[in-house]
Amino acid sequence: MLRLQTPLPERYRIASDGDLADMIGQAKAALGSRLFILGHHYQRDEVMQWADARGDSFGLSRLAAGQTEAEFIVFCGVHFMAESADVLTGDHQRVLLPDLNAGCSMADMANIDQVTEAWDEMADVVDTSGVVPITYMNSSAALKAFVGRHGGAVCTSSNARAVLTWALGEGRGDQVLFFPDQHLGRNTGYELGYGADDMRVWNPRLALGGLTDVEVKESTLLLWKGHCSVHQRFRPEHIAAFRAEHPDGIVMVHPECAHEVVELADLVGSTDNLIRGVAAAPPGAVIGIATEIHLVKRLGDETPDKTVVCLDPLVCPCSTMSRIDGPHLAWVLEGLVEGDVRNQISVDAETAEWARVALERMLAIT
Repeated sequence: MLRLQTPLPERYRIASDGDLADMIGQAKAALGSRLFILGHHYQRDEVMQWADARGDSFGLSRLAAGQTEAEFIVFCGVHFMAESADVLTGDHQRVLLPDLNAGCSMADMANIDQVTEAWDEMADVVDTSGVVPITYMNSSAALKAFVGRHGGAVCTSSNARAVLTWALGEGRGDQVLFFPDQHLGRNTGYELGYGADDMRVWNPRLALGGLTDVEVKESTLLLWKGHCSVHQRFRPEHIAAFRAEHPDGIVMVHPECAHEVVELADLVGSTDNLIRGVAAAPPGAVIGIATEIHLVKRLGDETPDKTVVCLDPLVCPCSTMSRIDGPHLAWVLEGLVEGDVRNQISVDAETAEWARVALERMLAIT
């Protein structure tokens, strides 16, 4: 998705770390309780140090909604996260994203036009009243609104099992269209007892997703051909190399990883579950984690009694998340002090209404 972030003024681009810290600190002090800064777990430390709260995307959005005193919510994350925060916060609050180019490659792998076209193609083959669309939290507000309108729900990596159980239970649906991450859908499908023959990948670039009519009809889970650019990097050989070096080591992976990686892990879980897993590991443990490098490094720094390493020796930063940096944060905050609201993320009322329906369904399920 094309987003246009204007180049920063030179004073921000050439500022030293100390100068940026002064700018951010002074602006934050001047704004006081009018400001609340959210920091996603994958943020770089230079940004995370200024966060009033840190967490995963949905947890931070819900937290923002509870900060009714705050007029400005600055989301140090990516575009879809800021959209979710705008959907959930009040009309008196404005959500800002420090860099508009901080998108999500996975979220961009499914857009509303593609999903609408897929739905229409499916309708030529099956009765879509029996198909429940489920979108992962890592998706645009437009896709969340789509599933809201069509009786579906949003899911997170921690509640995907509960949401898929709901979608396929109590006569609600015979099939699920799951987007945009095929790996979370597949791993959850296996967890629920479905086999490979029950799941097929829908390729939006091909007619009918690259499937035959029979394949569409016989599939329980139609998995969108999308993935996380970070988590797809991890391979079974990374785990084999870690275990060879650390026979007693603990392997923890995110469910956005490929199924052959998930099968080899000691713990599979969302970002928050990985954090809890590290905290619960015994002192002296050596832990190999398959997730974003900024989080892995932070877990290592914050648990010095354990050795925490990234399973990918070439490391794996989220390049779009890393677009949020000190200069952009300083630029946004100083703008607020001057009365200039920069990079506001605003979801139109109708889209927000239906996206909220899909999010509320998820909350009711879980």
